[in-house]
Parts: sequence; structure tokens; C-alpha cells
Amino acid sequence: MRWRSLPVVLALAACATPVPTPPPLGFDLGAYYAATEAEVRAQGGMRTEYEPADASFTKEDLARDFMRIALFDEYQTVNGRYLAGESPSNLRRFERPIRVRVVNGGSTPEADAQHNATAVSHYTRRLGRITGLDMRIANDGERANMVVFFLNHDEQPRVARQLGRYVAAPPPEVTDAFANSPVDLLCGAFSLSDARTPDSYRASVILIKSEHSPAQREACVQEEMAQALGLTNDSPEARPSLFNDDGEFAALTRHDELLLRMLYDPRLHSGMSPAEVRPLLAGIIEDIW
Repeated sequence: MRWRSLPVVLALAACATPVPTPPPLGFDLGAYYAATEAEVRAQGGMRTEYEPADASFTKEDLARDFMRIALFDEYQTVNGRYLAGESPSNLRRFERPIRVRVVNGGSTPEADAQHNATAVSHYTRRLGRITGLDMRIANDGERANMVVFFLNHDEQPRVARQLGRYVAAPPPEVTDAFANSPVDLLCGAFSLSDARTPDSYRASVILIKSEHSPAQREACVQEEMAQALGLTNDSPEARPSLFNDDGEFAALTRHDELLLRMLYDPRLHSGMSPAEVRPLLAGIIEDIW
């Protein structure tokens, strides 16, 4: 899910799990999101199996899913706002070390803050092992280029005005998305790059609603951090996968790990077109299968 908006390039990955009608202003969002999660679970969603027996996939399925998830944009910027609209794109990914920081809103209870930090730390190490990226939690005083925010509804506009403290030159589309995130958007990731190297990410910011349960926050961490690395689209055919809006899976699967390994395979590089990527996939998949 990406948009081109010079002098930066943006990529949005948003968790759009089917949700009930958004509540009226002032409604208890914690209760709303709990009802959302209960509805998804009642429909068989929020699964966490790594390699479920009832959801096998072939090498051909994996190649198809990679082309749809890594080489299509799901959103575009129109008049400074993100709107749904799928279109082909070049391959985009990080070509530099990633330093991750967790920012909890001031209202976050200490136990929740610790849970969030632990979930992000563990997953950062896992993503680094899968992709081969130099990826770790930023040290104190070290500049981060992937920032994961856990914010409630009231905190989002305030943090939006301060995004420049965390990443250089956040574009207005991202600031607006943080400030005016719709209630039925559970979480989202925004990856940034410069006009000079538009297909190589320099930073990402991730928004996770802190009104969610611990399980839903962890699901958002797993989906959005992976999508921020360059798997920004979703596909209704991808299964078993986080990158499917049906909400069936809430944790990274073997299918998804393979997609990440493909994305960061040295035979691929930022800026490759779909036509350049497609003939290489069979060999890559054969080597990592």
C-alpha cells in the first residue's frame, strides 16, 4: 500500500479487519474494540498457528502472493489524504540498518507499556533473523528510524504535531493520518523515502491504538512492522497469512516468513519493476523452500 508524494514517498499498511459500525463520539473505545475482537474470534479469526494443517500453499501460490503483496499499492494520496485504490508499484524495502523505538502514550498503564515494549523487542529480533537486516532496538540517545507508537484516541492529535521529533520531515499526509485516524482503522504503518531514492525506505512510523487488548496489540505489532519493511499490500488469496484483510490470522506464519525472506533476498533490490521481479521468483523460492 504505497503513495508517491514528492519530495517523499509514503507507504501505508493498515489493518482493516472487518469491524462493527464505528461507535458514536464519546463511546468507550475499549469496549468497542473488545466487541470487534470477539466478533472476529467468533468467525474463526485471530489464529496464531505458524503452519496450520488446514491452510497449505504451493510454491506457485507463494509467487502469486508476493507479486500482489510486495508489488502493488493499496492506497493513493489524493488531496493530502489516503484513499483506497490499488495499482502496480516497484519493489520497495529498507537498504539501511533499522533502529526501532517504542513510544507509549502518557495514559498507558505501566503493565501495558512493558507488554508493548517486550512484544516489539522480541519481534524486532525475529524480523532481523528472517530478513538478514541489521535491525535492533535503538539505544538510549540513538536516533531511531522505525518508531512504534501506542496511543489512545485523545493522544493521537498531540503526537501528530510532534512527529518531527521522532522522524525527519514527516509529510502532511502522515501527520493528518495520525491526527485523524478513523476509529475503525485498528492500526497502520507509514514508510517514508526521499525523492532521490524513492524506492528505498529511510524511516517508518507505526500507529497502534492502545485501547486494544494485549492480543490485538500484538497482532498489530506483527502485521504492521512486517508491512513497514515493504510487504505493504494485502491479498484475499494469501493464506495462511497476516496480509489478508479477512482477519483469520493474527501472527506471522511460515508463508509470511517466506515472503519476507523473498523481499530481502540479495537477488532483488529496491526499484525493481514487477516485470523484473517475476522471472526471479521461482529460483528464489526453490532455494528458501
